[in-house]
Amino acid sequence: MASFRTLDEANLKGRRVLLRVDLNVPVENGRVTDATRIEAVVPTIKEIADKGGKVILLAHFGRPKGRDRKESLKPIAAAAARVIGRPIAFADDCIGAAAEQAVAALQPGEILCLENTRFHDGEAKNDPQFVAALAKLGDLYVNDAFSAAHRANASTEGLARVLPAYAGRAMQAELDALDKALYAPARPLTAIVGGAKISTKLDLLGNLLSKVETLIIGGGMANTFLAAQGKAIGKSLSEPDLVPAARAILAKAKQTGRELVLPVDAVVAQKFEANAPSRVVAVDAVGAADMILDIGPRTIEHVVSVLARSKTLVWNGPFGAFELEPFDRGTIEIAEAAAELTAAGKLVSIAGGGDTLAALNAAGAAGRFTYTSTAGGAFLEWLEGKALPGVVALKIAAAAATLG
Repeated sequence: MASFRTLDEANLKGRRVLLRVDLNVPVENGRVTDATRIEAVVPTIKEIADKGGKVILLAHFGRPKGRDRKESLKPIAAAAARVIGRPIAFADDCIGAAAEQAVAALQPGEILCLENTRFHDGEAKNDPQFVAALAKLGDLYVNDAFSAAHRANASTEGLARVLPAYAGRAMQAELDALDKALYAPARPLTAIVGGAKISTKLDLLGNLLSKVETLIIGGGMANTFLAAQGKAIGKSLSEPDLVPAARAILAKAKQTGRELVLPVDAVVAQKFEANAPSRVVAVDAVGAADMILDIGPRTIEHVVSVLARSKTLVWNGPFGAFELEPFDRGTIEIAEAAAELTAAGKLVSIAGGGDTLAALNAAGAAGRFTYTSTAGGAFLEWLEGKALPGVVALKIAAAAATLG
């Protein structure tokens, strides 16, 4: 049983529902270029509206310093209306007279989007007065923005402490999928951790080593591990000052009996650009002028064999410079293998993080994973084993309601 309340337990009819969503989507020239995060919250918005609730959307966009028209949610609200297929009213502020008048005009089943919460300093500060001003607009609070749950902001954490609080359907699905993957997985459990830097993922690697049977390391961060093994890595991206940390992780894996998989061959080039002349070499044969930009075919084959004997996969970070051809091949082939194993019912596959999803989308594999998370920082912090303030607040609210 979930330790937070869901929409199944909420009385929505005729009530003002402050719904925290993630509308921090990519925008170019005033147009939304990727509506994935909007699409994720459509079921929750429709369910609240269809049950007679008055839907009041709360969200942030960008990192504005005060009010900034370039960071307004107005064009994003219009894009959301097109995705949902229903009109969405817009208020020019998220608190005060403009917001109060817009909320007062709402009828059951209607949807309103309030202006960017980050136009006010009280949002990031989780200021009690700002929380109170937001809470004045609603009868209950629903959080459907897992991707912002790692921030203790007014609209992600503060509201859950002053209004009856519930998880939306996207939040519910995310927490269910992630908890099953890391805390009650079908075993063997394998994790893929890629990306550029170890420095941003030290806590993640330490936490995963205590939970998985196999840890596969790819991307630029694998180069630092290769250097820790005494291998020459030429001009490859690495973090020399973290070689001791990499050695410590290798030692921990050995001590605890965990399998740690590193590249055995690599695709190298002397220029970091698309279609640069490249060749495959063993990791013991990287030249002084070479840059490792992808894993080689023997490594791909080995990783696929690990996945074939795994029951659960958690993936964060690409294997190579996936944004440049032909250095996307390792990520694409492994994503395809994971998707096929998932489709065959042999693997539960969970992936998250912006670069990871971009790579899986490029491979045409994201839709065939068991679950893909649109969250970046929140997904990483969850993998690191950290408590997420937005989730903790929902659990506290549920516990308080039970006691009350």
